[in-house]
Amino acid sequence: MAFSSTLALYSHPKAIPKKQRLGFDALAFDLGRCPGPDTSWFISTARWSRSKRLVVTAAYGAEGGARRRVYRQSQSQQPPLNSSSVKQIASYVVPAGVFVAATFVLWKLVEKFLVPNPSRSSSAEDKSPSQGVKWSFAPGTNLLSGVAAKIDRQSALTLNEFAKELRTFNSVDMSGRNFGDEGLFFLAKSLGYNQVVEEVSFAANSITATGIKAFDGVLQANMVLKTLNLSGNAIADEGVKCLCDILVNNGSIQKLQLNSVDLGDEGAKAIAELLKKNSTLRVLELNNNMIDYSGFTSLAGALVENNTLRNLHLNGNYGGALGANALAKGLEGNKSLRELHLHGNSIGDEGVRSLISGLSSHKGKITLLDFGNNSITAKGAFHVAEYIKRSKNLLWVNLYMNDIGDEGAEKIAEALKENRTVTTIDLGGNNIRAKGVGVIAEALKDNAVITNLELGYNPMGADGAKALSEVLKFHGNVKTLKLGWCQIGPKGAEFIADMLRYNNTISILDLRANGLRDEGAACLARSLKVVNEALTSLDMGFNEIRDDGAFAIAQALKANEDVTVTSLNLASNFLTKFGQSALSDARDHVYEMSEREVNIFF
Repeated sequence: MAFSSTLALYSHPKAIPKKQRLGFDALAFDLGRCPGPDTSWFISTARWSRSKRLVVTAAYGAEGGARRRVYRQSQSQQPPLNSSSVKQIASYVVPAGVFVAATFVLWKLVEKFLVPNPSRSSSAEDKSPSQGVKWSFAPGTNLLSGVAAKIDRQSALTLNEFAKELRTFNSVDMSGRNFGDEGLFFLAKSLGYNQVVEEVSFAANSITATGIKAFDGVLQANMVLKTLNLSGNAIADEGVKCLCDILVNNGSIQKLQLNSVDLGDEGAKAIAELLKKNSTLRVLELNNNMIDYSGFTSLAGALVENNTLRNLHLNGNYGGALGANALAKGLEGNKSLRELHLHGNSIGDEGVRSLISGLSSHKGKITLLDFGNNSITAKGAFHVAEYIKRSKNLLWVNLYMNDIGDEGAEKIAEALKENRTVTTIDLGGNNIRAKGVGVIAEALKDNAVITNLELGYNPMGADGAKALSEVLKFHGNVKTLKLGWCQIGPKGAEFIADMLRYNNTISILDLRANGLRDEGAACLARSLKVVNEALTSLDMGFNEIRDDGAFAIAQALKANEDVTVTSLNLASNFLTKFGQSALSDARDHVYEMSEREVNIFF
């Protein structure tokens, strides 16, 4: 058998002839080393080494046949394996096997007791979020009781940078950084007893009602912070209630922004209770929430008792006519409110009637009314017009995106003839045609107070542009005129261009999406060649203007060394690289000649 033969070779080596031993010397010589020693030295070494050398010597001998014969003879002449040899082998093998087995067992024991199990650790972490570092933000207060602080090293470094901002700057905007509840708990520490920051925005950071608890013990101690913005965080009614409980004892915050926070009637009720007790809030923003009639009723009751709130923003809620009616009752007994924002509440004509009735009894000084996007028709416009006539404090009126039509425009125009306080009037998107625009234009002849006029999204056409241009050529004090999406076309652009040659008040002109094309652009370009010291911004985006129109405008800019236009928008037109290149060259020319920068967008 192979096993017996091999052991026999190891146990009884055969003497090798001298001729075969010379193979070692030849091999060593070929390798560039000193000649090898006599093979008798190898025969005197240990059995394992000796047997291996014999095999190698046989392999490298000069006569292969002789070497094979010697190997066979050595195998055939050996006696069978005896018991002494087995005992000798076992004396070495058995202790080694025992050692290996004992080592393996010990290693498994060490691994089990000392090395943690990653899978179990991860699952435990997922199931036990309350374990971790607990932050303490005020003396004797632990604001993170039972809440995890699973923040890795990089996140901790980032939060430390945010905290440094809070301790350094007067106004800090941290909106959209997505640090969540745990991040807010960490950052709240920097607000306690902070004597620097007055305005801070934590908007859109995935904060929930749990995170609001971070302010407990912090906002009560802070006497400097004036503006807190938590908009865009789903804190819902529960979070709002918690915040209101905290702000009852705050004496510094004047502006609170809670837009788009999933606030409902219950949260509105909590805010109402806060308003009854808090005497520092001046501005309250609750836009784009889910406040219904019940919430409006609660807020109305708070207005009767509160005498410090100045601005109330309730845009994008669900007040309806009933909510407006409830709010009107609160306005009757209020003395402090200055601005009322009710955009997008579907209050309708009946709701407007109720609100105007309440405002007429209001003892304060209302300066802004936002009734935009409320399904108001000419009937509701009549009530608004009556209030405009009587008001001596109103500065800003918004009826944007209603449906007052020409009839409602006529009523507003009559009121503007008598009013001498309104500076901004927004009648965009009200289906006002040329007739209604003409009436409004006539009202501007005798009104030098209105500086901002929005008539966009009304199908006035070229005739409406003509009626307005004829008045503004020499009358009025309009500085911002917005006529986007009014279907004035190239013919209307001609009237506008002629007006610009003489008007010296209009600074911002919006003519977007009017189908001006190259003809209209060329008309306006001719007006730009004339010195106009007022116009600084001209918007002609979405007008199907091509390269010819761009060339005309570029030439006008080059021809007028005293051009005052600093912003020219030609975006979303049909310009190729040639038209764009011409405008770029004109921009560079203006800068070289007068060192004035013209921002051209295309």
